[in-house]
Amino acid sequence: MPTVLKKTSFGIMTLATLLSGCGSDAPKPHARDASDSISSHLACPLSSNCANSLGTGSLLPLRYTGTAAQAMAMLQATLKTFPKATVVRREDLALEVIFTTPVGFRDQVDFRIDAQTQRIEFRSQSLFGFYDWGKNRSRMQEFATRFEQQSQR
Repeated sequence: MPTVLKKTSFGIMTLATLLSGCGSDAPKPHARDASDSISSHLACPLSSNCANSLGTGSLLPLRYTGTAAQAMAMLQATLKTFPKATVVRREDLALEVIFTTPVGFRDQVDFRIDAQTQRIEFRSQSLFGFYDWGKNRSRMQEFATRFEQQSQR
């Protein structure tokens, strides 16, 4: 086999391997059974494209004072500071939001309010590919900062 053909074949195989993660079957927004527990619903199937407030090495849950309705109001007020956030499902103790990045990638963020502990657990995960280059983690860190500022108003 000529050297040029070997290099071309290697390049094509390398490109195919790199792009194989881009066509993954990512989770789609959909309603959940009310019996699902918070931790099972917010678990990250892949740590390379997801960040959540559960487990070791995770982000901290959002803390609030007051009622669950007040927590929901603070969540919605904080979301308004993110122009590319769209609420796709709202329940009394839960929100499902799609964030769209400037280049068009979509990430799903699920929030669950635990009224007993006055915490809001969350998961943010990419809906495209296996890697997010830390975007979900950094977004949720920024969200937590803005949420805290909102709660001080």
